[in-house]
Amino acid sequence: MLLEPSESERSIGDRDLTAWRSPAGRWLWRTFDALVRRLRNADLAALVLLGIAGALTVGATWVAGEIYEAVVAGDSVAGLDRPMLNWMVSVRTPELNAVIATFSASGGQLWMSVITGLAVTLLCLRWQRWTPLVLMVIAVTGSLAMTVTGKRLTDRARPPLTESIPPPETSASFPSGHALNSIVIAGMFCYLLVSHLSAAAARAATVTLTVLYVLAMGTSRVYLGHHWLTDVLAAWCLGVAWLTVVITCHRLWLTQHRSHSLSAR
Repeated sequence: MLLEPSESERSIGDRDLTAWRSPAGRWLWRTFDALVRRLRNADLAALVLLGIAGALTVGATWVAGEIYEAVVAGDSVAGLDRPMLNWMVSVRTPELNAVIATFSASGGQLWMSVITGLAVTLLCLRWQRWTPLVLMVIAVTGSLAMTVTGKRLTDRARPPLTESIPPPETSASFPSGHALNSIVIAGMFCYLLVSHLSAAAARAATVTLTVLYVLAMGTSRVYLGHHWLTDVLAAWCLGVAWLTVVITCHRLWLTQHRSHSLSAR
């Protein structure tokens, strides 16, 4: 198995991931290239950039927590929480409760770890590369760091136990760990898969299923009364931000390796 990128990794359909068309993208590539030249190692440069971006993302989580507390105190966006929970409680049925509770449990630490580990192992064996493992470890590490940071900073109380479906949750409510981790993990799998799918219909189906899964997982947390709506919305925003960071760093790494290959010819 190799970490060296394959040709299939460098594009999604007709989109060349190593081509930076926007001024901001070209500036980012020049900055990364300068870092590679200074460190004389593209892999090390990518890790340094990820470390800096990770620290900034965790810091952004702290800022988001501060803004979130101000929003809750102002009762603006948070005013959606109680009406949404009331509506979710009103549509509950014993059968639906059982189905949604089982589905939501698949996004918990135990089952999500097992499912993710098996899926990553399959992709690594199938493609004969370490890329899925490396990217997933990086993505999950950042996701967990943001979850822990957000919960410790806000310490927001969950919805009342009388309105939640057992088993009860004991950690802080903000942000929703299920929603944050599911969007990061599912989003990373989606990114990996679409870069290896040649058919546009298959790529569209993969993206659609990913979005539906993420929406269903986040909504299930509100339905069960384990999180407020704003916990889930914030988790989705943080997850998208972190995915953008990881994918951008991977694109820079791909670009550097392609540039090195061309210059070596």
